[in-house]
Amino acid sequence: MRYPQTAISEVANFNNGFPFKPSDWCSTGYKIIRIQNLSDHSKPFNRTQKEVPARYLVKRGDILVSWSATIDVFEWDDEDAYLNQHIFKVDYNPHKVDKQYFKLSLKNTVRELGKFAHGSTMKHVVKGDFDNHQIPLPPLDDQIRIATLLSKVENLISRRREQLKQLDELLKSVFLEMFGDPVRNEKGWETVPFSRILKDIESGWSPVCETRAASPSEWGVLKLGAITSCVFKCDENKALLPDVLPIARNEVHVGDLLFSRKNTYDLVAACVYVFDTRAKLMISDLIFRFVFDDDVAVNPMYIWKLLINDSQRKKIQSFAGGAAGSMPNISKANLKNIVIPLPPLELQNRFEAIVAKVEALKAHYNMSLINLESLYGTISQKAFKGELDLSRVLLAKQGEQAD
Repeated sequence: MRYPQTAISEVANFNNGFPFKPSDWCSTGYKIIRIQNLSDHSKPFNRTQKEVPARYLVKRGDILVSWSATIDVFEWDDEDAYLNQHIFKVDYNPHKVDKQYFKLSLKNTVRELGKFAHGSTMKHVVKGDFDNHQIPLPPLDDQIRIATLLSKVENLISRRREQLKQLDELLKSVFLEMFGDPVRNEKGWETVPFSRILKDIESGWSPVCETRAASPSEWGVLKLGAITSCVFKCDENKALLPDVLPIARNEVHVGDLLFSRKNTYDLVAACVYVFDTRAKLMISDLIFRFVFDDDVAVNPMYIWKLLINDSQRKKIQSFAGGAAGSMPNISKANLKNIVIPLPPLELQNRFEAIVAKVEALKAHYNMSLINLESLYGTISQKAFKGELDLSRVLLAKQGEQAD
């Protein structure tokens, strides 16, 4: 059943925040809600004692839309606060639209309008874009059913993400329990320079490439995004130009340990273990590959978790250098001189067995997450085109039971 389309302005008003100046900020008074406070809960709030009209006051449960830079939809869940400019407070008509349905409609609207956002540097969406955007407006009972279904799938997605996060935290805890902090080396393991366990540190190559990713039959060169998260992402690559010959020795293989030698200070020294990869991908010149000495008792899985351990990685990042205005770079010479703890190989191998089990579970959860996100996309697309068959609402319950 197709539902009638309605301009958002028929069911809601978008009110921009107050243009606070730095001179209005202080350490007491009402919080000021800035975009950074919505997108990153760790960011501190500025406060103000300035007298501001009541229409700028935000209360718990209010719907907010950041329309510049980070374009997204939020529900305020904190004490009363004043709204800064570049954020809309959205007042909706509860007699025409269900709150949860409206929030989901706004998220879909943001995705649609974001494709055509204004500005070459700082993207933004203007009030008129929201006012004029059309959304399907089913009867209130149907709105509630649609919102309930989508919310169930959202909750399953959130649960999967939380499970993946907990598994990562588990591995960090297991590492510290088995080996201790690698920088302090409380367990007194033998320490060796990194060069002691290496046969070579291989460098890649960065030819001019297409702007798109390589197809499965094409050669591609890894971007830094392939390893920035410390999880290997083979789709983060650029296709080699058709008339450029690949360098086969730079191809990535299962079991490789890859390291980002250059990036911002926060992101440099990322490291990934390649559990799986497609063929015809090469490392770039911003990525090192560690080749271990066959005669040294070392397990690459242990080295991977060692290098991305928080304290060890910070120590490695401290060796990054570079000219002013450039991204910091870690040289092979500095890497080889880093001192690392080397526990008995038997203990390293026991740790590898634990990592393998956890990573297998993560792979299962990641596939489940991909399927859930696909399901959510299919349902929301149909819902906001007015094409959703509500007789299939049991899909969410089936997914919940399967979980």
